[in-house]
Amino acid sequence: MLRKNRTMAALSIAAALAMVTTACSSTPSSSSNGKTGSSSSSAQSANVNASGSVKQGGTLKIVGNADVDHLDTAAGYYTATYTLMRAYTRQLFSYPASTNLDKANTPTPDIATEIPTTSNGGISSDGKTYTIHLRDGVKWDTTPARAVTANDVVLGFKRLCNPTQNSVGAPGYYEGVIEGMQEYCDAFAKVAPTVEAFKAFIESNQISGIEAVNDNTVKFTLTKPAGDFINILALPFSSPAPVEYLNYLPDDANFRQHTISDGPYKIVQYTPGQSYMLDRNTAWSQKSDPIRHQYVDHIQITLGPDENGVQQQIEAGTADMSWDTTVPTANVPALKAQNDPRLGIYANLDTNPFLTFNMQSPNNNGALGKVKVRQAIEYAVDKVALGQIYGGPTLNQPLNQVIPPGNVGYEKFNLYPTKDNKGDPAKCKSLLKEAGYPNGLTLKDVYRTSGKHPAVYQSIQADLAKCGITTVGTPSSAGDYYGKYLSAPDAAKAGTWDISEPGWIPDWYGNNARSIMEPLFDGRTYGPGSTDWGDYNNATVNADIDKALASTDKAEITKAMHEADMQVMKDAAFVPFQTQSTPIFRSTRVHNALELPSSVNYDITQIWLDPTS
Repeated sequence: MLRKNRTMAALSIAAALAMVTTACSSTPSSSSNGKTGSSSSSAQSANVNASGSVKQGGTLKIVGNADVDHLDTAAGYYTATYTLMRAYTRQLFSYPASTNLDKANTPTPDIATEIPTTSNGGISSDGKTYTIHLRDGVKWDTTPARAVTANDVVLGFKRLCNPTQNSVGAPGYYEGVIEGMQEYCDAFAKVAPTVEAFKAFIESNQISGIEAVNDNTVKFTLTKPAGDFINILALPFSSPAPVEYLNYLPDDANFRQHTISDGPYKIVQYTPGQSYMLDRNTAWSQKSDPIRHQYVDHIQITLGPDENGVQQQIEAGTADMSWDTTVPTANVPALKAQNDPRLGIYANLDTNPFLTFNMQSPNNNGALGKVKVRQAIEYAVDKVALGQIYGGPTLNQPLNQVIPPGNVGYEKFNLYPTKDNKGDPAKCKSLLKEAGYPNGLTLKDVYRTSGKHPAVYQSIQADLAKCGITTVGTPSSAGDYYGKYLSAPDAAKAGTWDISEPGWIPDWYGNNARSIMEPLFDGRTYGPGSTDWGDYNNATVNADIDKALASTDKAEITKAMHEADMQVMKDAAFVPFQTQSTPIFRSTRVHNALELPSSVNYDITQIWLDPTS
């Protein structure tokens, strides 16, 4: 979902900062709370106590609604999952928590000793070989504790494409980049889903492009230069794995009770769907970790309450921060008016939600495969009314293109303008008539039953009705939504759904062509588990993606991504609604609350607690 001392160009940071500083009435001070913090100058007092000194100890109490999608780094892809993984997993490179957006979105060495470059010998002259050295002192919390080695890094990648789950949300991050990864994954897909078969396959097969040169050195060989490879290695998917993980099916119930940590905390108790308890990992040392800290003694996560219940507990001081919910939109105006220092508002730099089209649907004589039909629907949506569901202009702004502000290639344009972004039903009807549908259409809209999604469905249903389109809703649980519908080609081809309202938070920012345009609109990756949900495929867009991914030149990447954005919108491949900001609340005893863009939440390894508050 959602997120430079490196070899690639740092991109779009100025644009990102511009968006962030307009999200609140004032810009953050150096001690404010994440990217935007509170609009009050008193935000500083929420992060440091009178002496300014860090307090060790205590239990950080986190409350939320639902469990993670996966505890296994081979598959975890929810923002709440990333919040938890920050505490017990590490990567070769990661992102530091910082109030400086440029710094927060720049990969920095984690397990690796340095960022590889051509000048330090870490990257070959042709840009296809990366040699990475591991720092000393990084250990698993095994008995006895042992070092994380290059073989563990290799094993982490070898576990990625196991056939028990759609492991990686965007397979192209790996299969199209690392030499031999595609062939390895294709072979793994044919293996019987048993512990014994998986272990035998992994131990007897290699990925040609990943080699443990020695215990402290790993070498990656790429299919072609990739200017964002360090960003890919900074994803939780790229975490090392201990050999003990071969004793379990990936992320099954048994695995979830036996996670092994190389981070500052370890999971000591887990009740599925109910709670977690994390304690300090005694095998971890601050000297070996330049990014995380170990300030609190325990991290307690309790699941069940909805966003209103979570908010009530934090305001009462019985909980410290939220897990997977945000401040109820009805509460935001009063908190802002009071300049409540416990409130932080953070720009997501996302496109969320949006309308996607099933271009394979046979319904209505294949209407959604026709550009003019999709262009008609572009004019139908009242983006202002839809934005009210998410708190109105304080928390979101209408969006009229693929790439949101703060991402590479962003350049504001609008091919389907309507007055004040409120829609134009007459224009929609006119284009439908030209497309051969004077009497409108009937579309199947699959929508999630959780959170604000039913209200989004109802808003879209009302908008489409104004231009003669009847919408029939198909409610879906969050667990079925992608696997059963959007990411299932058979369901798409059968016309099980026509339209839907997913969303997208980039997996990283800065040089992130691969984390927006490629996963959403590169039709060459379409298949089970794909996030190109509509099966959109345009050779011009694909060529622009290739150009951007192979380049390290800021101007070239920006131009290619903007041109791809223009083409996707000309083809009306989706209907953008808005780009959001997220309100997050914390208790008065929480200090050093620094937001991580990747998890859209506070970094729990940075927080310390004031025991007197």
